[in-house]
Amino acid sequence: MWHRTVSDLMTTSVVRVRRDTGFKEVAKLLAEYGITAVPVVDDDEHPVGVVSEADLLRKEAAQLDPAGLLPVLRPRPAARAKAEAVTAEGLMNSPAVTARPQWTVVEAAQVMERHHVKRLPVVDEAGRLVGLISRADLLRVFLRGDSAIREEISGDVLVRTLGITPGAVTVRVVDGRVSLKGIVERKSLVPVVVRLCQGVDGVVDVNAELRHRIDDTSEAPESGASRRAGLAT
Repeated sequence: MWHRTVSDLMTTSVVRVRRDTGFKEVAKLLAEYGITAVPVVDDDEHPVGVVSEADLLRKEAAQLDPAGLLPVLRPRPAARAKAEAVTAEGLMNSPAVTARPQWTVVEAAQVMERHHVKRLPVVDEAGRLVGLISRADLLRVFLRGDSAIREEISGDVLVRTLGITPGAVTVRVVDGRVSLKGIVERKSLVPVVVRLCQGVDGVVDVNAELRHRIDDTSEAPESGASRRAGLAT
């Protein structure tokens, strides 16, 4: 089984800024390149933070309403400091939450979810910035064609990984939704098949109608010799 990694999906031409980059320069870069955030790097190209559109908007939100109709916001000290910041260092969210090129899509998605971020600077072994991965990049795995998904499940998952006889299980894929029908040798293999199919890039859902020849999930009946030995003790 082959899974796309962060290096397969990340943007490598990354717009970046320094700690002393001014507020207006950051805003200009976001508009010029049509992006929503930029990593902040030090002199060694190590990411130290990220500045997003939301960070810039704090300054606008903190302004008084000229008409005097809107209530005055009273942000917390940290938010007020960001609203008053004039450089990337004051605006950025720090420390930067980063990813590695060899991570799977699942690893990157889990880190984004855990830290409530929409993008991750990608760093090499030395911690230097080599790319940027966003939620939109991760979602590209779901653009994978149904035929490619079906071929991977039929060949890599069922035959080569699990050793299931070719043709024993029929695989149908429509819009990323997988349907499995057929028979496997052991009942304990059914959840394994489902789990591996769910892990294939581009799969949205798995519906399995699988029968089995041997039920190896129930406890084996106790032998007569074992019963006699137990009664003698």
